[in-house]
Amino acid sequence: MAEVLLFHHALGLTEGVHSLAGELRRAGHGVRVPDLYEGRTFTTLEAGVGYAQEVGFDTLVARGERAADELSGAVVYAGISLGVLPAQKLAQTRPGARGALLIGACAPVGEFGAAWPEGVPAQVHGMDADPFFAGEGDLDAARALTAGAADRELFLYPGSAHLFAEYGAASYVPEATALCVERMLCFLGHAGG
Repeated sequence: MAEVLLFHHALGLTEGVHSLAGELRRAGHGVRVPDLYEGRTFTTLEAGVGYAQEVGFDTLVARGERAADELSGAVVYAGISLGVLPAQKLAQTRPGARGALLIGACAPVGEFGAAWPEGVPAQVHGMDADPFFAGEGDLDAARALTAGAADRELFLYPGSAHLFAEYGAASYVPEATALCVERMLCFLGHAGG
């Protein structure tokens, strides 16, 4: 089974994030979910992103890196939206990464000053009409990351919800979430070996 470090989105460490982590745990994977917001949660993306801007994205990524320092061995780094930043940086730059699961966001590979490492698989999940994912360059970055790579995949789901896997929220899309979780579990089954 895989060891997963899952970083939350701009709303903070919500019940929805815990629910997603629980889905992975029920399949036998070890999942840690650090709180990059130090106890704060938000009910709107605007408020959560505003807080992230106030704290600083570099600070949030550094908090993610410190959370990774507590783990030993091979880790799959996962992130939802804002949480993709530390997850992707760690997957690209930390030796021993077993893979990356990027949900609702993808940064250009050059953002972290390193090429994507050989042998580190990745999945990117997003909605095809999500104004943040499809409209702000993340989809283009995901296509560039996965182009021509047998071990890196892009999965698009129909719809415009950004936090489609946020259980209990208005943006929650059960069918897309179920398929996303199924694909993530398949990925983790291979990465944990």
